[in-house]
Amino acid sequence: MRKRVLTILSVLFQDGGQFYPAQLSAKTRGITPTAQPAGPALPSQRTVSVRRWALIAGLMVCSAHVSTTASGAEANVPSAEKLRLLGDFFDNEVATGKISGAVVLIQQHGRPVYQKTFGMRDVRTNRPMTTDTVLALRSMTKPITSVAAMMLVDAGKLSLDDPVAKYVPSFANAKVALEQTDAQGKPSFELVPAVRPPTVRDLLLQTSGIAGGYVGGWVAKLYEEGHLFDGEFTNADLAERLGKVPLTRQPGTFWRYGYSADVLGRVIEVASGETLFHFMKRSIFDPLGMTHTRFVLDTPEERALMAEPLPSDVNLVDQERRRRSHPQWESGGGGLVSTIVDYARFTQMLLNGGTFEGKRYLSPAAFKDMTTDHVGPGTGIGHDYFYFPGDGFGYGYGFAVRTSAGEANQPGSMGELKWDSLSGTYVGIDPKLDMFYLLMEQTDNERGPIRVAFRKLVYDAFTSKRGRAR
Repeated sequence: MRKRVLTILSVLFQDGGQFYPAQLSAKTRGITPTAQPAGPALPSQRTVSVRRWALIAGLMVCSAHVSTTASGAEANVPSAEKLRLLGDFFDNEVATGKISGAVVLIQQHGRPVYQKTFGMRDVRTNRPMTTDTVLALRSMTKPITSVAAMMLVDAGKLSLDDPVAKYVPSFANAKVALEQTDAQGKPSFELVPAVRPPTVRDLLLQTSGIAGGYVGGWVAKLYEEGHLFDGEFTNADLAERLGKVPLTRQPGTFWRYGYSADVLGRVIEVASGETLFHFMKRSIFDPLGMTHTRFVLDTPEERALMAEPLPSDVNLVDQERRRRSHPQWESGGGGLVSTIVDYARFTQMLLNGGTFEGKRYLSPAAFKDMTTDHVGPGTGIGHDYFYFPGDGFGYGYGFAVRTSAGEANQPGSMGELKWDSLSGTYVGIDPKLDMFYLLMEQTDNERGPIRVAFRKLVYDAFTSKRGRAR
């Protein structure tokens, strides 16, 4: 069965992929930016072709026979044959016009085992995707913001139990909007006092009660009436505006995605006495060598490296227009741009447990707290349909944390960390395999099916030839 599925896939796809033998020098750390020609904030996905979904279903069938599972994974060398299927998949996504381009990196034991660029960074200019292409991280900014906050906790300048109002005064005497139904049967709300104030920990866990307009209904109406993005504004302005909008749940009781990390960005500024970018640059970017990671691209040369979504990816185009039109806003929730080279160095630091090239960025205690599930069964924290960590995952500080096989029995290892974004960028960190995998692309329309296929193809490449890992 497996052989037949692989044969079908090889017909559907074109040749591609780049494999790095395990014998690469142990000194190799990260990847070197070289120009290589071509060979998710929130759900808005188009219906994809029957052929494409059939392909993804085929990958699932294949993975059902050979993939690792959440019960464990063996730290084996990835298969060159299966890595070629990964390249075939992205070649096909570009060739069929689903995406303009992508960059993929898999790194194990501190060195790349797979690295390839696909397609164009911008179809309007025909500039090829390269490893120094700059891409909007969107929500993959959140792990960086979370690390910045935990560094301040380590330094004694911030406490997880501090009320948000200590740093953003408008959160004092916070009110909570409780949903109800009016006499005509329409959803409405009443305002009640917060049982307790939202804390820094709540911001990190997305349990502050701060939401986003994507929830819809009366929640969207609340955020529209808050005029959050009117005119020019800074982190301080946005945080103050958010503090005046009622919380949508009692703090600490419900996981709800929203602008918590943006408020956390302002908390970092007050606690550090610096702008968010200056603190990140001094504490994270410069020491790690993340030379292309920032909120604003200043020069024409920098802007020429920027990847652009396809013009048909209307939602992402609009979101990028809003981000770029507010350069004063250093969004801790989704404002950074970066390269795969830069983000690989940040990710390797996390895979190393908070250290990189002899420098410690997070204490062992802070790192453990960050990467532990804090919202799972027994915590009393609820969630709804919009629980983006997804099946089998809990949530730490800025990351989804693998806690079980889940109903879908997805491939992966217990303790795996992951996050993705509106722009389709994706990071997975697997300590059991001593491996991380990165996808950089710019698509909202196609990110859902790509995410499913990408994850399965990566883990299939690491599957033991003896079959399912135990």
